[in-house]
Amino acid sequence: MALDPALLSPGQKYLPGILGGLGPLSHVQFEREILACNHRRGARGDRDHPVWLVASAASTPGRTGALLEGGESPLPHLTAFARLLEQSGADALFVACNTAHAWHAEVQRSLGIPWVHLMELVAEAVRAEYPAGTRVGLLGTDGTLSAGLYQLALETRGLVAIAPAIGSSLQARVREAISDPETGIKATGDRVTGEAREHLVAAARWCVAQGARVVIPACTEVSVGLTSELFPDAPLVDPLVLAADALLDLAYGRRDPASLYRKSAAR
Repeated sequence: MALDPALLSPGQKYLPGILGGLGPLSHVQFEREILACNHRRGARGDRDHPVWLVASAASTPGRTGALLEGGESPLPHLTAFARLLEQSGADALFVACNTAHAWHAEVQRSLGIPWVHLMELVAEAVRAEYPAGTRVGLLGTDGTLSAGLYQLALETRGLVAIAPAIGSSLQARVREAISDPETGIKATGDRVTGEAREHLVAAARWCVAQGARVVIPACTEVSVGLTSELFPDAPLVDPLVLAADALLDLAYGRRDPASLYRKSAAR
C-alpha cells in the first residue's frame, strides 16, 4: 500500500526511496548527508525535513563477488527491494551503494520510477566545475573499478579517470580499508580505525600524485572514512553529498521525477 501523500512534510511534493544496507552504513551515511544538506538549507525542526522511505537490503549478495568471482547475483534482491519502495509510493529511487550500479540498467527496466544514477550525478558535477582533460581520482571497490562505472561517465564528458590498478598493492589497501574483517569499515561500523584511514589517505595522495585535481570516494565506506579534514590535499566530490542534494530537490519539487528519469536512463 502506497503512503498517503497527506502524510508528507509541509511543502513536500515527491517521496524519495532509499535502498540501503549495502554495506551496513550505506544508507545511514546517506541519511546523515541529507540531514546536513537540509540543515544548510535552513531546516531546524522535524517537519522541516522531508519524509523518505528506506529499505535496508542487507541480505543482498555481495556485488564485487558477483562481478569478479562468479558469486550469487544481487539482481533479484535489488529488483525486489526497488519494487517494494516503488509499491510503497516512492517517486524516485536512490541506491546507497556504488557497485550496485553495475545492475542499474537491468533493474531500471523493471521499474516505473527512476533509479537516480550516482555516476551521472558525479560526472556532471565535476565537469561543471573543471575543464575537459581534468584528471579525477577514484577510490572504490574492485567491482566498481572493473565495471568501469565512473570511468565511462567521466570519459563521456572529457574527463580522465585515475585509479589504483586492480591487483596492485595500493588497491589492496583500499580494499582492506573497506572490507578487512578486523579493521575495515564494513566490519567496524562508524568506528573507523586508524589503519583504514591511513590506507585511504595513502591511496588518495597517490591519485593526486598522478595529477588528479579532485578525488571521488567511489564507495560508501570510503565516504565514511575519507573526509576533507583528514585529506585536505584536493577537493573530495562525494557521491552521497550530491545525491543528498538531488533527493532534497526532488522532495520539494525543484527537480521532478521525469527529469531524473531521463538522466538515470541515459546510460
